[in-house]
Amino acid sequence: MMWEIFFPAFLGGGALGFFLPRLLLKRKYRLLQKEAQRIIEEAQAERREILLQAKEEAMRMKSQAEAELREARANLARQQQRLDQRLESLDRKFQALEAREQRLRQREREVEELREEVERIKEEQVRRLEQISGLTAAEAKELLLKEVEDEVRLIFNERIKQIEAEAREQAMQRSRDILLSAIQRCAVDVVSESTVTVIPLPNDEMKGRLIGREGRNIRALESATGVDIIIDDTPEVVSISCFDPLRREIARIAIEKLIQDGRIHPARIEEMVEKAKAEVEADIIAAGERALEEVGVSGIHPELVRLLGRLKYRTSYAQNVLKHSIEVAIIAGLLAGEIGADVDVCKKAGLLHDIGKALDHEVQGTHAKIGADLVRRFGGSPKVVHAIAAHHGEVEPVTAEDFIVATADAISSSRPGARRESVEQYLKRVEALEKIAASFPNVEKAFAIQAGREVRVLVKSHMVDDLGVLRLARDIARKIEETLEYPGQIKVTVIREVRVEEYAR
Repeated sequence: MMWEIFFPAFLGGGALGFFLPRLLLKRKYRLLQKEAQRIIEEAQAERREILLQAKEEAMRMKSQAEAELREARANLARQQQRLDQRLESLDRKFQALEAREQRLRQREREVEELREEVERIKEEQVRRLEQISGLTAAEAKELLLKEVEDEVRLIFNERIKQIEAEAREQAMQRSRDILLSAIQRCAVDVVSESTVTVIPLPNDEMKGRLIGREGRNIRALESATGVDIIIDDTPEVVSISCFDPLRREIARIAIEKLIQDGRIHPARIEEMVEKAKAEVEADIIAAGERALEEVGVSGIHPELVRLLGRLKYRTSYAQNVLKHSIEVAIIAGLLAGEIGADVDVCKKAGLLHDIGKALDHEVQGTHAKIGADLVRRFGGSPKVVHAIAAHHGEVEPVTAEDFIVATADAISSSRPGARRESVEQYLKRVEALEKIAASFPNVEKAFAIQAGREVRVLVKSHMVDDLGVLRLARDIARKIEETLEYPGQIKVTVIREVRVEEYAR
């Protein structure tokens, strides 16, 4: 019974074990075939799509290349058109140049014919002139040269007269040399003073402190110094106005000390003003002593030294009086040494000749008289006193020292740069020079230059010849001599400009 049951089961199980794997493999094979088929179909579809895109890209690139080719052909066509137009323009210009060259050749032929005609007419005129005047060309040339020779001889005669006049002045030449030597050896600066002194401030707050409560500080300053203190909107400055330079200097020093100290009130102001006065007084004495040392004189009374130092703060026509006095003393000493006069007297008189200006606001009289009285009072020698009194001619000069001091004073006052010239006088002199030069006929323009020491005249070249230029320069110089008053000499330059143009072909 058991065998009947297990044997069929065993046979069924073996058959199942044999056929089941085969069935599974077949099924898996079929599935793999389907998957391979699907992959192949997808690859074919993708290949068709890629081919289609490649064809489209090729078509697009072909269209773009064709468009670029058409544009390049169009550009070439436009360039070709421009080249053709340029060639046509060049052809037209070349034709115009050929025509112009032909016209120029024709003009040259005409000019040459005219030149020949002019030469023929000139020869004919020369023959007629010879017939009319009875002179040959050589004789006419000789006559013209004779006239020129006479004109030049006239100019030479005038030059000889000028040389003779200069020769007559040879007696004064030695003195002129001495004066020039003295001027060249003396080089003293000229200091210009004004009536206003400006003091810088550390800040604008200092203005209020200088003014003080209800203006008491500024009133105390003005009362103690005798100046006008100007405080305006100008930032960080205060101005001092006064005609007396001593007061102005005292006020400047006092204000600077107050600014440095910082304590500004009426009592402190009076203290600083007294200190400033002491400093200025010491500076005055030091300036006088330095002047004595610079000039090289001694034996001057101390009061005269102090008055001399006050001249440091005095100006005359913008020239510092102390510097001017030192310069006069040096020049007077040099002149005295050259001609054998008393050098010590000349130096002392030159140094003290303007000392009266230190007191001319306090004592009545001229500064020469005041100075002579001062020097006499303080033991000056009679020669020095007389030279001081005579340096402006108020007392008749007698000795050589008198003339030397007066001469040195004139040299120092009138040398270039010592004193300022009036602008109105300068302009009038320049205008007068130009007006005189322009008043002559055939003068085109006239310019005064070198501060009125030279006038340049431009003439019409076709109206004035070379001889006319000489006459015109001489006539202008004579009229200037007769009409104007001026120091030294004025140079007259007449310019005749002729321009000739010719072309080399």
